Amino acid sequence: MTGTIVLQGGGPFVANDALDARILGGLVPPVAGDGADGRVVLLPTADAYEHPDRLVAAALTWGERLGIEVEALMVMRRAEAMEEGAAAVVRDARAVYLVGDQPLHLRSVLKDTPLWGAILDVLERGGVVVASGGSADALCDPMVDPRGGAFTLGLGLVPSLAVITEAETWSPERLHRTLALANTSVAILQTGQALVRTDAGWESVGNPELRGDLP
Repeated sequence: MTGTIVLQGGGPFVANDALDARILGGLVPPVAGDGADGRVVLLPTADAYEHPDRLVAAALTWGERLGIEVEALMVMRRAEAMEEGAAAVVRDARAVYLVGDQPLHLRSVLKDTPLWGAILDVLERGGVVVASGGSADALCDPMVDPRGGAFTLGLGLVPSLAVITEAETWSPERLHRTLALANTSVAILQTGQALVRTDAGWESVGNPELRGDLP
């Protein structure tokens, strides 16, 4: 896999501007002749039952601020993720941002769908996949179950690592309980912190706390 994976602790389109500008800077303009363009495709899927429109508005303002074209893809249900048209929109993009805080919903919508395959294609082509908050949790395997802090199966894009996101909102008791259940490496990410994986390995942004080794 030749692309870049970014796991952000939280604050999509608000708390990560410097990192976003850096990781996207090499993608715009696109490499000529590979069929992709310089757009960022936004998937607010994990906020389907909350306020995805707010994330879209924040993303458009962020795009104007950073000089990036943003296209919102409002895939909220699994049936929509099975559509080849949605997959084609993602496949033609340089970067994909997954945002929203319901990892269980994101996993159920994306797992084993053409849309998930298109996200993997973006990485294979050297693009960027960014996930923030609960969406970052869902990309890992194991995944922290937000209902109680135990672990469950995630999408597995990043294996052998779990992430605790928006960690500043966790009580010490909840954090201790989850860490006690862990049988894998765990990264504790506050809003504004991130992990970035490229072919060169891992980079920590903002000094997140790590329990165990990064895979």
